[in-house]
Amino acid sequence: MAIIEKKESGTFTLQTRTSTYQMKVDRHGMLLHTYYGAKTDESDYSYLIMPADRGYSGQPGDLGNDRTYSLDFYPQEYPVYGDGDYRITGLKANLEGQVPALDLRYHSSRIMDGKYRLEGLPAMFAGAGEEGISTLEIVLKDRYEELYVHLLYGVYEEEDVITRAAVIENHTGKTVELKRVMSACVDFAEGGFDLIHFYGKHAMERQMERRALPHGITQISSRRGTSSHHHNPFVILSRPETTEDQGACCGFSLLYSGSFQAQAEVDQLDQTRLVMGINEEEFCWRLADGERFTTPEVCMVYTEEGFTGLSRRFQRAFHQRLIRSPWKDRLRPVLVNNWEATYFDFNEEKLMNIARQASDLGLDMLVLDDGWFGKRDSDNSGLGDWKVNEEKLGCTMKELAEKVNALGLSFGLWFEPEMISEDSDLYREHPDFALQIPGRSPVRSRNQLVLDFSRKDVREYIEQQIFRILDEANITYIKWDMNRSIENVYSAALPEGSQGEILHRYVLGLYEMSEHLLERYPDLLLEGCSGGGGRFDAGMLYYAPQIWCSDNTDAVERLKIQYGTSFGYPMSSVSAHVSVCPNHQNGRETPFKTRGICAMQGAFGYELDLSKLSEEDKEEVRKQVKVYKENYKVIQSGSYYRLTSPWENHDVTAWSYVAEDQDRAILAAVYTDLHGNPAPVRVRWKGLKPDAVYEVEGSSYTGAALMNGGYLLPVPKCNYDSCLLIAVERQA
Repeated sequence: MAIIEKKESGTFTLQTRTSTYQMKVDRHGMLLHTYYGAKTDESDYSYLIMPADRGYSGQPGDLGNDRTYSLDFYPQEYPVYGDGDYRITGLKANLEGQVPALDLRYHSSRIMDGKYRLEGLPAMFAGAGEEGISTLEIVLKDRYEELYVHLLYGVYEEEDVITRAAVIENHTGKTVELKRVMSACVDFAEGGFDLIHFYGKHAMERQMERRALPHGITQISSRRGTSSHHHNPFVILSRPETTEDQGACCGFSLLYSGSFQAQAEVDQLDQTRLVMGINEEEFCWRLADGERFTTPEVCMVYTEEGFTGLSRRFQRAFHQRLIRSPWKDRLRPVLVNNWEATYFDFNEEKLMNIARQASDLGLDMLVLDDGWFGKRDSDNSGLGDWKVNEEKLGCTMKELAEKVNALGLSFGLWFEPEMISEDSDLYREHPDFALQIPGRSPVRSRNQLVLDFSRKDVREYIEQQIFRILDEANITYIKWDMNRSIENVYSAALPEGSQGEILHRYVLGLYEMSEHLLERYPDLLLEGCSGGGGRFDAGMLYYAPQIWCSDNTDAVERLKIQYGTSFGYPMSSVSAHVSVCPNHQNGRETPFKTRGICAMQGAFGYELDLSKLSEEDKEEVRKQVKVYKENYKVIQSGSYYRLTSPWENHDVTAWSYVAEDQDRAILAAVYTDLHGNPAPVRVRWKGLKPDAVYEVEGSSYTGAALMNGGYLLPVPKCNYDSCLLIAVERQA
């Protein structure tokens, strides 16, 4: 049984393949958290909670004079504001016009086969009747008001993950103001954790940082309206001794694409609490009588197999249980995007020159990026006017797609549906469609404003423009971009008291539009983008099987970007391209071979003018495309291993993929520094069959030899040289 309820002790124990999670309803009706860690039995672990009379730690009002019981230091499953717990909380709410205060007690519970669903939000799924997947719902009720909190737990035994979400239900007869609603809370009975998170900036996302948690509150968050380039809604708590291959660690991924926060607090007793959910800073939700509010989902993994074990569980679970696209197991098209080749300066002739070269070199798709619509010869105008500029193209979009298709290529198109330029027909006709504060000059970014996607009429208008173009032309791929953070959050369509709902309603609107798009065009390959990796989160993977990882296409800097991304996301979701040198972001020169090897870590493509390549580079393109297509199953669905860290090893960064049946593996390495009289560089493979014999570069090795003795990498011939090695099991 994945979920075990023991009524005599009041415990609920959730069991995955290697982890156990437990909570308990105590004699006061409080739902306490008792255990999360390595798999164990269903004993009542509340014996680890020590009652004590601690100064300045008060008691719930119905406990009388029992000073040894305080929610200020007891571990709780879903802590709330106003019941004597002064730590970070999961829920802060009040009846309209009253002081926030809650006192939640156990009301009911039920265990169900299958996985719960969340209305309007991405969530991990399960097929009908699948075994090993179950749901626990625990309902808490306020002691004084008819306010209910439904705590939802999804247990995936085989994938080794647990999901969490909460639903707030109002039957008070009045409006309730939700001022803070977290998706999950986990209380650990000890401290001494390291926090690992993934910070960054535009063109340098998901840089790994590890530090010991101090006493007090540590917060990782975004208030930019998106998950952001700057922080990612994925964090890890680990023991200081945890390494890539061994040690305890616990990961938390929020399936949400808007402003978020993850907070960790080490309290007066060295206990550690972690909460995660929607950022409360600009959030206030008016929940009318009879309404429900649903939080985004959190996916949790605990393992004692180090960061590799953690990553493999997240990667496998998201690939199998989150990504719905029919493209998730197909060979993705190897594409060329014209952006860095032409920017806004293109016409039909330039595009077709690139397309003809793409066809000759074995690529599968041409993607037309920004500049094809409205008055759009720079990034200062035209957004919102999704009408094909036929004068610029020299033909209709339908005709262009047909010409590309005639070369044996499919055709893709870039959109930025969430944005509006003040210099646009749409803004001149509907200035109220933009998020901006009346009477004030708006905060501009990239000289554009944000459309109010909290409004249904705005979403429907943009949908109609996009659908008209997709209906007319054979477009099989869309790159959905978003190129600024959200500020001046005011909607002309919402009443004053509901302005705190806009950012969340915006995200719900984004998800609704994505759902409508995929329902209408079920075979469409959708790629997410927000100036690169500004919305690279698990929520978007529910709609888009791949996300443009970063606007930084430099192969060397991509090593760190893709390294950090790999901790919590499938590498098949990482969209990566070979671009021109000197690189347009930092001016670095790298070998064409190295650029290809780095880009082959994920969904592979090119972002340059193929017609301007040398014959030598064109031959390299043919080789890269051939290698990628021959090995795509290993790259898209194989086990991914980080063999060296670019943060710790400044000489070489190496990684590998191993096929599901372990009969084939790929090892790639990039030299990031060179030395005179260099020492040999040895890399140990991972994930092979110890007793199998593998052929590598014409020589034979046992899996045990490659994993324990390792493999000597070839000596680099130039700066940023690289190698790609393929191990194939020798058949008896």
